[in-house]
Amino acid sequence: MQVFDPLRKKYVRLTPEEKVRQNVIAWLEQEWEVPLTLMSSEWAFTFNGMQYRADVVVFDRGLQPLMLVECKSPDVPIDRTVVDQVIRYNLSLKVKYILITNGKSSYLCGRNPETEQYEFLDRIPKYEQML
Repeated sequence: MQVFDPLRKKYVRLTPEEKVRQNVIAWLEQEWEVPLTLMSSEWAFTFNGMQYRADVVVFDRGLQPLMLVECKSPDVPIDRTVVDQVIRYNLSLKVKYILITNGKSSYLCGRNPETEQYEFLDRIPKYEQML
């Protein structure tokens, strides 16, 4: 079975992780008013000579990464390994917001501009508030 990814503009295999990713993309667009044109899935980047792929990256209007979304299959627990992966990605991306989800559990963090530390948030702000 396949599903259309509106960010990659093509049909992709509907794996459990892909289902979580597509649900997050729709949720970000519909509930939090993130423009599809300012999101990318499977976004490739290089850090310390290594190639990585972020599941979803939300960009600001200047096309700088604003939010990093890491999606896992529902049977993958959000543990230290997943958190370490996101921290490694963010050493390069330096986003304001991080969302980690497996579709059952979700964790959202925002960078406090005063302390430069990440703090857990109860909800995602609307896109215009993120900027």
